[in-house]
Amino acid sequence: MDYAQLRSNITRSSPQRLRSGRTLQRAFIILIAVIVAAAGGHASAQSDCKLPALGTAEVAAVRDGRTLTLRDGRELRLAAIEAPGDATALQALAAGKVVRMEKLGADRDRHGRLVALAFAGDAAQSLQQLLLAQGAALVSARIGDKPCAAMLLAAEKEARAAQRGLWADPNFAPLPADDLARLEAKIGHFALVEGKVLSVHASGSTIYLNFGYRWTRDFSVTIAKRSQTRFAAGGLEPRALKGRRVRVRGWIDRRGGPVIEADGPEQIELID
Repeated sequence: MDYAQLRSNITRSSPQRLRSGRTLQRAFIILIAVIVAAAGGHASAQSDCKLPALGTAEVAAVRDGRTLTLRDGRELRLAAIEAPGDATALQALAAGKVVRMEKLGADRDRHGRLVALAFAGDAAQSLQQLLLAQGAALVSARIGDKPCAAMLLAAEKEARAAQRGLWADPNFAPLPADDLARLEAKIGHFALVEGKVLSVHASGSTIYLNFGYRWTRDFSVTIAKRSQTRFAAGGLEPRALKGRRVRVRGWIDRRGGPVIEADGPEQIELID
């Protein structure tokens, strides 16, 4: 980056405010600080995601876009991502490598497979991060660790903005909350949905975020009341989401209309 050119641009764009050398110096220092902070964002998120070690193992084969067969016969599912594409990207990153595993949430799924954040060799970035950065995966609905969630969501966001991999395909773009035909077609599938929360109301043990006025037909998000503390700790108070534009991720189900059940705050991103 040419900082001399940046300094020149500041001088030309704000001649009245930057007449004195001291003012120019302050403005330039602020600009450099902003650039350095932005560049260090990914490194900071990486260092904040600290997890217990689960050991190492050699990869014998790649089963699909997020599943590895290990040399000792175990299967490893990469935690916190969904990989709707083929196994090409994971094959290139992990085939024949020794991976080290870290515990992110439950370390076994209901099928008895290992579930972990995984790193190939001495790589500083996890396989999950690398797949997300390539646009070969999406962040899943439940992560469980706030710093790790922020790190993974940042990688996905960057790939989405650059339209890499899956994000170059309009079929993977976030769905509008008012497009009921497309939402109905995605029932039973993992998806991202964007829209404005028109109302929030509680009924029994459930909080409903409504994206339309026809509660029995329009898209909604459900949050169990017992999860309110977890959402508040993550900076998202469900009742404060009324009137906000959000992006929600999860599996679309049908309860009258299409619905996503939100178990954790990482499933809901503010986008307004």
